[in-house]
Amino acid sequence: MKRHFDEELADLKEDILDLGSLVELAILNSVNALKNLNRQQAERMIVKDKEIDEWELKIDEKCLNLLALRQPMAFDLRFIAMAIKIGTDLERIADLAVDIAQRVLELADKPLLKPLIDIPKLTIVAQEMLRDTLKSFVKQDVELAKQVILRDKEADSLRDLVQTELINDYMIKDVNTISRAIPLLLIARYLERICDHATNIAEDVIYMVKAKVVKHHPEKLVNNHS
Repeated sequence: MKRHFDEELADLKEDILDLGSLVELAILNSVNALKNLNRQQAERMIVKDKEIDEWELKIDEKCLNLLALRQPMAFDLRFIAMAIKIGTDLERIADLAVDIAQRVLELADKPLLKPLIDIPKLTIVAQEMLRDTLKSFVKQDVELAKQVILRDKEADSLRDLVQTELINDYMIKDVNTISRAIPLLLIARYLERICDHATNIAEDVIYMVKAKVVKHHPEKLVNNHS
């Protein structure tokens, strides 16, 4: 019975990784659509979101069945509870990728206001944070989860750079740029929110492994031995 339960938990972990891969691809596709101002690519990405929604529902159902039938304790209970939360965060990240694609549709028939510099940098940070947070989940790696959380400030700084440049160098100086600047402002905000969700997952990993809540308590990340 225990062996079968372990196999079910391993299957659940694989489902989360599969969902994570789909979500990471969604981020990549939405930003590539932005770089190329490709309407068709943005539209395909939006349609693809239904598959991600179905994956989240599948994970939720599997978790609830395990809770009801296996009545897990201690680490296994935390693992299943966190799997539900992680699935939700991944689905919300995918929704933000859809939001980016929708902004691309607004921009597709217009020339880009400026060369994209900080938004691609922020995209890389978001992808790396998501990849590392899922890796920390698989390996139960608390130190890697902490590194993800600490990178969130980098994402905030890049978002602020985008906002400052667009507002001060374009929108204030020329009101005719506003319609092309606002979608870029929103995209930077969406990417920063993706990083927030990756941070949420990393916090869940720490709770899963250590049974320690670090959300809203960054000082707890300093002590590597706690």
